[in-house]
Amino acid sequence: MTTFSPPIIERLNGNVYQLTTQTIVNRSLEETFEFFARAENLNKITPPWLHFNIVSDTPIRMGVGTTIEYRLKIRGFPMKWVSEIPIWQPPYRFVDQQKSGPYRYWHHEHLLQKHDKDSTQVKDVVTYKVPFSRFTHALFVKRDLKKIFKYRQHSLRDLLY
Repeated sequence: MTTFSPPIIERLNGNVYQLTTQTIVNRSLEETFEFFARAENLNKITPPWLHFNIVSDTPIRMGVGTTIEYRLKIRGFPMKWVSEIPIWQPPYRFVDQQKSGPYRYWHHEHLLQKHDKDSTQVKDVVTYKVPFSRFTHALFVKRDLKKIFKYRQHSLRDLLY
């Protein structure tokens, strides 16, 4: 049985926020990390309404220094996003950080830990800074991110049952 904790967003200071989610999937730690180690799987856990597309040549060899370029649409506006992997610690942790994209700052830490013999806890901690003001966050960003990460949780449940 897969369990979730809903996405929680807290304001750290100014326009800096932190989103946290937790999902337990019915796969071993190694299998779960292997799923995330294939960047192409990001297509499977990203909502279709974002029109997400990896532009970088695939397959992508993940590790420290890997950069990945994407295209997506946020509220109908086409965006380019480039991420870099500054931390890669299989099978427990990795970080993707925005090099260029819609946020002033985006640091996404993926933490995996054995839950029991046949399941893994997947925790996402995203620290980000929004452009413009807290008003932008309240009107658009907060709601969108919660929706995106809920979709991600449900997709993980379906894919790693």
